[in-house]
Amino acid sequence: MNSDDRSLSLPVGFTHRVRIEALVPADSPRLNGIDENHVRRLVDVYAALPPVLVHRTTMRVIDGMHRLAAAAAKGLTSVEVQYFDGAEEDAFLRSVTANIAHGLPLSTADRKAAAQRLLRLRRDLSDRTVAAYTGLDAKTIAAIRPRSAVEFPRPNIRIGADGRPHPLDRTAERIRAAELMTSRPDLPLRAIVKETGLSLGTAHDVRQRLRRGEAPVPAGRRRAPEGTSAPKSPPAPPPLPRSVDSADTGVVSGSSRTRGSLETLRRLAGDPSLRHSESGRRFLRWLHTHFVVDEAWRQQADAVPPHCTDTVVELALQCSNAWKRFAEDLSRRRLSDTSSAQARRTPSESGRGA
Repeated sequence: MNSDDRSLSLPVGFTHRVRIEALVPADSPRLNGIDENHVRRLVDVYAALPPVLVHRTTMRVIDGMHRLAAAAAKGLTSVEVQYFDGAEEDAFLRSVTANIAHGLPLSTADRKAAAQRLLRLRRDLSDRTVAAYTGLDAKTIAAIRPRSAVEFPRPNIRIGADGRPHPLDRTAERIRAAELMTSRPDLPLRAIVKETGLSLGTAHDVRQRLRRGEAPVPAGRRRAPEGTSAPKSPPAPPPLPRSVDSADTGVVSGSSRTRGSLETLRRLAGDPSLRHSESGRRFLRWLHTHFVVDEAWRQQADAVPPHCTDTVVELALQCSNAWKRFAEDLSRRRLSDTSSAQARRTPSESGRGA
C-alpha cells in the first residue's frame, strides 16, 4: 500500500492489522526503554490488550511498545493498531498522557524528562497544564521550566488548562494605558480597558499610581525571560493633572472628595451604635447601596445616549433633591435634640443653684 493512500484507506477510529516491521519504534518518554519483565507479563494476557496507538503520518508507535514486544515474543508478525492524526509534538504529548493513564507506570525521572521536553516543544503551556499531562505538581514544573528554556526566549502568553491564552507580562499594556491617561485625562477607564486589553481593576491601579506620581508598572512586577537580566522599570511620568488644583484654589478636587467620602463612610460603618442594632445595620446596607462618589458617576456618564440625557439629568436632580431633603431633615432633628437636651439640663442646674 502506498503511504500517500493511508489517510484515505485507514479512517480514524477503527483498528487495522499492520505488520510489525512497518512500524517505527516509539519516541517514548521512558528513559530505560523496554521492561522485559513487563513484556513477559503481557504475553500471558495478550488477547485482552488494547490496540497499539500509531501516528498515521510517520507510522511511529505512540503508545504500545511493550505490547509490540509481547506480540513479537508470541511469534506474531502483525498487530492491531489505531491511528492518531496530528503534529509530531502532539503525538509525543499523547504518548505521555497515555503512559500516565495506563500500563507500566512512568517513573518520576521519566515524568520530569517528559515535562522538560514538553516545555521545549510547547513553551506556551502553563505549569498547571504540563503538570496535568505528566502527573507532576505545578511547583515541580515551575522548577523544571528554567532548565528547558535556556536556549529559547520565553513567550509572553501561556495556554492554561482552560485552553485560553493568559498574558504573563502586562508591562506594555500598562505603559500604553499610562500614555492614554496622561494625554487624555478625561478618558473613562472602560475606554482605556477597550484600547489596551487590561482588566478594569488593572486600569484603575495604573490611574491611581499615576496620581501618586509613581511608575505605571509596580517594581518587581515585570519578569525577565530565563537567562536574562531583569528589565528596568519604566520611569514614572509626571502626576496626572487634576480637574481642580486644590493647592492653588483651596477647592477640594474630585479624587480628594472621593477619598474623604469613603473615609467618612468607613468610620460610620464602624460606629457601634449602628453595627450592634438591626435598624443600624439595615441603615448601613441602605447607605452603601445608594452611596455615589465622583469616580462612580464618571464611569457611567459615557453610557448615557444623547437622546436620554435630559431624562437622566432630571432623575439625577430628583435624587440630588431627595438627598438634600434627607440632609435637611437630619439637621432639624439634630437641632431639635440639642434644644431638648439643653432644656432638660437647665432645670437641674437651677435646682442645684437653689
